[in-house]
Amino acid sequence: MPTQPLHIIIIMAAAILATVAFALFRFYRHQCLLRDRAHLMREAVRNRDFSFRLPVRGLFFGERAMQQALNDMSLDIKALEARKEVESWQRLTRVLTHEIMNAATPISSISQAYLSDPQIKGTPYEEGINAIFKTSQGLGAFVENYRKLTNLQEAELTEVNLHSLVYSQKSLFSTVAWHISIPEDTSVSADESMMRQVLTNLIKNAVEAGAKDIDIRWDNALLISNNGAPIPSDVAREIFVPFFTTRKSGSGIGLPLSRLMLLKQGLNLSMAEYPVPGFRTTFIISRQP
Repeated sequence: MPTQPLHIIIIMAAAILATVAFALFRFYRHQCLLRDRAHLMREAVRNRDFSFRLPVRGLFFGERAMQQALNDMSLDIKALEARKEVESWQRLTRVLTHEIMNAATPISSISQAYLSDPQIKGTPYEEGINAIFKTSQGLGAFVENYRKLTNLQEAELTEVNLHSLVYSQKSLFSTVAWHISIPEDTSVSADESMMRQVLTNLIKNAVEAGAKDIDIRWDNALLISNNGAPIPSDVAREIFVPFFTTRKSGSGIGLPLSRLMLLKQGLNLSMAEYPVPGFRTTFIISRQP
């Protein structure tokens, strides 16, 4: 039986070694990729950032399924965290409204009675008592906003056509350019009145932030984007805290109330870490886990 020439054997051996080396290199690089992913997720959880969503491209089918499950879990944790946060604020506001009104109501009544007294009118005391009365009235208005977070009516769920609902907002905000990408048959189980109020709040905030373009699209969730002034990362952590606002005329109640209304419908409101390309801010309305 004729033997292979030596140079052919050497070439074949080199090819085999090169193939093995390349396979080992790819295996090592893949393991480094998995290690880096684990580090990123560990740091995200350590920093209480449950919005991480790592790509699944380039992974084997088992690893892809695992990464997708972790991505979905991050959204579930974020939604649960939002729900617990709202519940905590509701408990706090019930206590605060009770205590504040117990103190403010008699102050308002007594100061109002003094202001109607002819002996007080035109005296140096009138201005000071009037200031006390106005302050107590302002405190009462403040408490009323708090009560909106605790006395919100229950949601009445029906099948709401999102395409029609979003298009109905265009007439309210005709000064901005609209970009709507929602299939006509897209619907969700929701309270139509509450959903309309949430959309109005989000778009109103965008317009007040200088937005000229509004983009609303459906991608297994409702994405509402605008090109107004961006929200800094340190501010983004606080936007759902009741009465937190960066605007002089803002009440700080719109976003917390919007989130609460959505939670009552089995939905969640969050701000995307990375906005839709071409826009500066994107809010997401998604189904709760």
